[in-house]
Amino acid sequence: MSRPVPNPGILDIAPYTPGKTPVAEPGRKVFKLSANETPFGPSPKAIEAFKHVADHLEDYPEGTSRVLREAIGRHYGLDPNRIICGAGSDEILNLLAHTYLSHGDEAISTTHGFLVYPIATMAVGAKNVVAAEKNLTCDVDAILKAVTPKTKLVWLANPNNPTGTYIPFDEVKRLRAGLPSHVLLVLDAAYCDYVSRNDYEMGIELVATTENTVVTHTFSKIHGLAALRVGWMFGPEHIIDAVNRIRGPFNVSTPAMYAAVAAIEDTAHQAMSKQFTETWRNWLTEEITKLGLKVTPGVANFVLIHFAETGKTSDAADAYLTKRGLVLRALKNYGLHHQLRMTIGTEEANRLVVEALRDFMAGK
Repeated sequence: MSRPVPNPGILDIAPYTPGKTPVAEPGRKVFKLSANETPFGPSPKAIEAFKHVADHLEDYPEGTSRVLREAIGRHYGLDPNRIICGAGSDEILNLLAHTYLSHGDEAISTTHGFLVYPIATMAVGAKNVVAAEKNLTCDVDAILKAVTPKTKLVWLANPNNPTGTYIPFDEVKRLRAGLPSHVLLVLDAAYCDYVSRNDYEMGIELVATTENTVVTHTFSKIHGLAALRVGWMFGPEHIIDAVNRIRGPFNVSTPAMYAAVAAIEDTAHQAMSKQFTETWRNWLTEEITKLGLKVTPGVANFVLIHFAETGKTSDAADAYLTKRGLVLRALKNYGLHHQLRMTIGTEEANRLVVEALRDFMAGK
C-alpha cells in the first residue's frame, strides 16, 4: 500500500526537544529552570492589555501587526515599514529559510548554535554547514572558511543559546565584511536585552547600512510573553517585501500584539529584570565555581555549568536536582554531553540550586 512520502531530507532532521516538564517528589516545590523563562513574568501592563481585547476574539487580527511594528519603531528609532512580526522569532527564521534557501544551497551555523537553524535549513532541502566554535564562542574565521559558492545564508545567535557567549560588534562587522554580498547574515538577538558589555550591539546599525543583513528579536525572554509567541525582524526593504509575500496574513494574534506593545513600552519592568538577572548571574557564577565546577562566562539569562573532570556526571546531577524540584536543561541534543544549562530564577530558586549542587558534589 502506498502512502504520502515526506520530501527528501525531512526525516533526517532531529526534531526540536524543549526543556523537560517539571516532576518532583510529592510535597516538594518545583522550579522550572530549563527554558530561559523570566522569573518575573510579563509586565502587569501587558497582562492588562491582553485581557482588554478578550471581548473581541471573533475579529481577525490586523494583518500587518501595524500597531506593534510602530511601537517597536518608536522604541528603537526604526522605520516600521522595515519591520516584520511573527509568531515568535522562530517563525521568522523559518520564513527566511523558505525565502532564501533551496535544494543545493548551504547555510552556515556554529557548533552549538540554536537548534532551529539546522531545522529551518534542512526543511527546505538546503545543507546545514557547521562552523567550529572556539571556547564555546562563535569563531568568525571558521565561519568565513566554511563559505563556498553554495553558501546563501549565515545564522548567528549573539548572544548564543545555550552557551551564553557573545562576540563583540567589531567581530560581527568583520564577519559581514568577509561574507560575499549575496549571502544573507541573520543576527538572532533574542538575548540582547540582558547584555551590558560596551563592545556589544544587537546589530541594528549593520542592518541599517547594508542590503544583506537582518536582525531578529523576541518577546519571549525579558518581556515574558513566551506563551503568546511574538517575534520581529528588522531588515532592508527588499527583504521585508520578499518575506511578507509568504508570511501568513494573521500570524500574530490581536491579544499577543497588544500585550507586546504594552511590554515594550514598560521600560521600568525591563530594567528591573535586567538588573536582577545580572546580579544573580554573577552570584551564581561565583558560588557554583566555588564548588569546583566550571561555569562558562555568559551574558544572557542563564549559566552553563560543566561537570567534566569533576568525578561527577551531568546526568547524575540532573537526576539529583530534579528529585529536589530543580529542573535544569540537559544539552546532549546540542552536542554538550557534560553540561547543564540553568536559567536564572527567583532568589529562592537560585539559592536552592547552589545548595543542592553543594550537597551533590559532597556526595550527600
